[in-house]
Amino acid sequence: MIQESPEADLFKQQLRDSLQRETSNSRAVKFARHANVYTCGDRDDMVYFIESGQIKLLMLSSEGKECLLAIHAAGDIFGELCLAGSSARLETATAMKPTLVKQIRYAQFFARLARDSLFEGFVRYLAVRVADQQQVIANLVTVDSEQRLGKTLLQLARTMGKKDPRSIRIELRISHEELSEMVGTTRPRISMFMQRFRNLGLIEMSAEHFLIIKENKLTAYLAQIA
Repeated sequence: MIQESPEADLFKQQLRDSLQRETSNSRAVKFARHANVYTCGDRDDMVYFIESGQIKLLMLSSEGKECLLAIHAAGDIFGELCLAGSSARLETATAMKPTLVKQIRYAQFFARLARDSLFEGFVRYLAVRVADQQQVIANLVTVDSEQRLGKTLLQLARTMGKKDPRSIRIELRISHEELSEMVGTTRPRISMFMQRFRNLGLIEMSAEHFLIIKENKLTAYLAQIA
């Protein structure tokens, strides 16, 4: 995964503030858990901004197997592939819990970026997303499933977690089935690896059932087994 710089973090906050201003008078659309915001093949020209909740993006292989591309939380955008000019969706966006989103037409989205001088930051933001996807593809080809799981947990922790002095807490409910879709292996193997990580003290579960990642320990373990 590409480590995000302080500049990238600043841009993401600026983009969130900008889109909150842009959609301040727009009605938020509520999606129940497991409801689709859109499905592969749907046509629209909207970028979506998450006010609260979680969205996962899925693609289907030719064999009908699901691949989980990304998980987004409050303050994130998704659906930005419509900016490429193709209105047909290539992925499915599904709510992981009750979620509120606002819709922004792509022309309106571009106008807001121009108004707030955010084009340069947005290009860098997209470049980081492309680099992350390339890393995922490379891992699928070159790294075994245990290492892919460890790298996936670190990516989730670094992008969506909350740090404390010795670990990172992921306050997302991510099932072993969803992890299997991200890693590209079976759910039983995910459960086996997760148990191994717990036994080695690389991860823990909090009293609230949040996943706690021991970042330094997990990073060192993955380097050891590489």
